[in-house]
Amino acid sequence: MTDVRFYHLTRKTLEQSLPELLEKTLERGWRAVVLAASEERAEALAQHLWTWKPDSFLPHGTARDGHPARQPVFLSAADERPNDANVLFLVDGAETARAPEYERVCDLFDGNDPDALAAARQRWRTAKAAGHALQYWQQGDRGGWEQKA
Repeated sequence: MTDVRFYHLTRKTLEQSLPELLEKTLERGWRAVVLAASEERAEALAQHLWTWKPDSFLPHGTARDGHPARQPVFLSAADERPNDANVLFLVDGAETARAPEYERVCDLFDGNDPDALAAARQRWRTAKAAGHALQYWQQGDRGGWEQKA
């Protein structure tokens, strides 16, 4: 059974939230895959990770960079796990058939977009029916995460 966490973005954008969550993942000694809806989006997020914080480095790569098995964070539009990741981040409504291969799946969605919210609710029902352990986190007033379910 995989721990599936839904992250309801309400105050910060994906571009602000994802790097923070990836940092926490790496601090735990875990590896991650970020599954985006398109290769263009995966590349754009990879470029963003180079510049998101001027005083730190978040090691990551894409298929274009090569050596996927060496990447602590691998960004892709393909439902793959080339770096033996512990954690999968789903962004922009991306879905996976490989959830059982991960210790944790983090589904980040824009709570200000009614379509994204409806799609996330459907993914919640699907994950629940599959027997995964579910958690729901929402951005709080102070910018941190509050567990709601």
